[in-house]
Order: sequence, then structure tokens, then C-alpha cells
Amino acid sequence: MITIQKFAFNAYSENTYVLYDETGECVIIDPGMYEGTEQNALVNFIKEKGLKPVLLLNTHCHLDHVFGNKFVFDTWGLKPQFHEGELPILQAVPGYAPSMGFTRYEISPLPEVFLSETGKVNFGNSSLEFIFAPGHSPAHLCFYSPADSFLIGGDVLFYGSIGRTDLPGGNHAQLIKNIQEKLFVLPDETVVYPGHGPSTSIGFEKQHNPFF
Repeated sequence: MITIQKFAFNAYSENTYVLYDETGECVIIDPGMYEGTEQNALVNFIKEKGLKPVLLLNTHCHLDHVFGNKFVFDTWGLKPQFHEGELPILQAVPGYAPSMGFTRYEISPLPEVFLSETGKVNFGNSSLEFIFAPGHSPAHLCFYSPADSFLIGGDVLFYGSIGRTDLPGGNHAQLIKNIQEKLFVLPDETVVYPGHGPSTSIGFEKQHNPFF
């Protein structure tokens, strides 16, 4: 069984997730640590739980979701894994981060392994399936656990809202279509852990999300 720990990091209150199971192996998803205190919070949690980080995943590569990529690499030797279509998004970050006030952005290492539109990653006794849902960003992936009935959704679907589509590579119609055809077909009880804000469920959003 997968346990999920959420941290809200950086000025955008971005949700960073640590997923782990009974083996102690863990996955870090969308590390948003920017300040040293945030880096310490993540390290301390992993140490206290006796976890072994084995994967670094990015749902997509906007700056608030990749701030901590370099720190995770320096600390645990993990290079990020994401869909190849996000590479231009990652490579654009150093150019615009200073203008957003983030002058201490440490450049992320590049992946050795890219994730495909379908497939899965394994850690410990657990696995996460890929759901390819671009629209907020050009090659956004969500990570789904059928066994534990949850979705790490990144910035696709939020509690009562959806990801913004006015950034480079965004596409509103594409996002709506992907949510309807790829997320809303999941079981209603599936818990959605988004990139910002509180968790929600597929069933709740199908009924109450004002965009649908």
C-alpha cells in the first residue's frame, strides 16, 4: 500500500509529494523546494521515516514544479523523469525565473530516461501508471495507482477548478477534452492530489466542477 506525504513549497504553494510503501522505497514527485528550510523539511521527513528515494518524477516542467530537481539530484543522485515533450519547458526556466523573482534557481539536470504517454514506473512493491493529459503544459503526465485509488494530477484538475492554459504550450480545449476522456473515466472514489491546493475526488469534480 502506498502512503502519500504532501508538502506545500515555494511562493506558488506548489504541492510536492513523497510516495512510499512498506519496503521503504519512495518516489519524489514535483519537488518544489526553493528555500533551504524547504529542502530541510523534505530531507528530515525522508530521514525520519527511513526512506530510500529511488525515483524523481515531474508531471510537467513549469518552474514551481522543478525548483528542487537539482537538490534531489545532489542529495540522492536521482535525475528527473518526465515526458520528452516537456524538455523545452524545462530548458526555458533559467531564462524566465529571474524575472519572476527567482534569482537562485539551480538548473535541473536533464533526464537519462524519458517517460512515454502510456506505461508505468515501479518502486518497492508498488507501481504508478501514466495518464498523458496535456493542455496545461504540452506533455503533462498524471500518475495513477489503481490499487490504491489515487491520482497525482499535477496542474490538470484542481478542487473546483482546472489548470491554467494561458502559458506557452497551453491549450484550453485540449485540457478539457483530456480531463473528460482520461480522468473522468476513472472510478468516482479516485482521490486526486493536485499540484496546488487541497485534494479532491473524480466523483466530486464530475458533479461540481464549474468547467464541466
